[in-house]
Amino acid sequence: MGTLVEVEVAAGVGRIFLNRPAKVNALSSELLDELLSAVRKIDARVVVLAGRGRAFCGGADVNELASLAEDTAASFVLKIHSVCEAIRALPVPVVASLHGACIGAGLEIAAACDLRIAADGTQLAMPEVRLGIPSVVEAALLPRLVGAGRAAWLVLTGEPIDARTACDWGLVEETCTPELLPARTERLVKNLLAGDARALAMQKELLRTWEEAPLANSIDTSARTFATAYRDGAPPALKRLLR
Repeated sequence: MGTLVEVEVAAGVGRIFLNRPAKVNALSSELLDELLSAVRKIDARVVVLAGRGRAFCGGADVNELASLAEDTAASFVLKIHSVCEAIRALPVPVVASLHGACIGAGLEIAAACDLRIAADGTQLAMPEVRLGIPSVVEAALLPRLVGAGRAAWLVLTGEPIDARTACDWGLVEETCTPELLPARTERLVKNLLAGDARALAMQKELLRTWEEAPLANSIDTSARTFATAYRDGAPPALKRLLR
């Protein structure tokens, strides 16, 4: 693993840190490559994604954005998509722990996580139109999280919203003071660890089905997944309730 991403794994919890604090964890190609490798390799029951320094992520590296051309632009944004897709494909819950700023591609990566908790004062924004480019790839998750109108507001105005507004909109699930962010994140991790690992994997897969498939298909898939949970008899966690 390189120096732009740090990984810690202990007691079933994997922690992945964006580690480019001098550049507000701006997403260069090199950082994205390291992040993709870290996500694909991590072995944990719950994963927390956070940023070192004063912010979670200031967005895509503006110097690299300025160097792109028509024949290289797509490959850069597809690196962002690959990271987001790897996060969504993990069979374990992924928590984004946000502070300072969560901007542009950084917000897309946070949106790809299963749950988000943000410190008060965190600024969240999709300012790409102000740079002459559209918001793309996992920005497509925003209407699912906040609704079409608020997603349009984010990507068309480029104006930031604060953590509490983001919580009201459904873009993050919980806010707290900056001092409490580590403790509140750990509380959420503890709650996730209380779930059965196999059931959590099934539930995460179903959440994606519910997001993407028609209602009838979602219900049918849910019923078949429920039956799969009994493939080897009643789940052990359920049996323990009867003892």
